[in-house]
Amino acid sequence: MFGLFKKKTEKEKLQEQYEKLSKEAYQLSGTNRKMSDQKTFEANQIMDQLEKLS
Repeated sequence: MFGLFKKKTEKEKLQEQYEKLSKEAYQLSGTNRKMSDQKTFEANQIMDQLEKLS
């Protein structure tokens, strides 16, 4: 209840973006390999940013 208005940290936001992009890449891997590779590349860039924050 008290965390209702808690703002997300930069690390939490990046983690959510990474998970979203990874999921999209997996779904696209069966139909459009080029788009899947692009999403994977974007997810890896976000993971690099996460590693810099840690």
